[in-house]
Amino acid sequence: MLKVKRASRWLVGIIFIGAGINHFLNSEFYTAIMPPYIPYHLEMVYLSGILEVLGGLGLFIPKTQRWAGYGLIALLLAVFPANIYMATNTDLFENTAPAWALYLRLPLQFILIAWVYWSIDEANRN
Repeated sequence: MLKVKRASRWLVGIIFIGAGINHFLNSEFYTAIMPPYIPYHLEMVYLSGILEVLGGLGLFIPKTQRWAGYGLIALLLAVFPANIYMATNTDLFENTAPAWALYLRLPLQFILIAWVYWSIDEANRN
């Protein structure tokens, strides 16, 4: 099981690094999905991208795995309003994804949180 968790942690790390880099490559998409009540859209997109990359990298370093995982979980919770905004305004995102996919993102966010936590669980015991 230890090898599975290590592989899972690496996979999660790679996913977050890729997603973080994507915030810079496709910043227009990310600014468009931000709820209007959140200020500084572009800056927030860049900040979340940086945090995703750092969190993903942190999962590779034994001494930082636990805190990187907790940071990624906090980040997933912080960006959840964007998922809610998309699901409750499907007409604005017709060209992005079908409505059912926007709603599916909501529970998937919590599955991703559980995956990150499960992946760092072994690190919590060190």
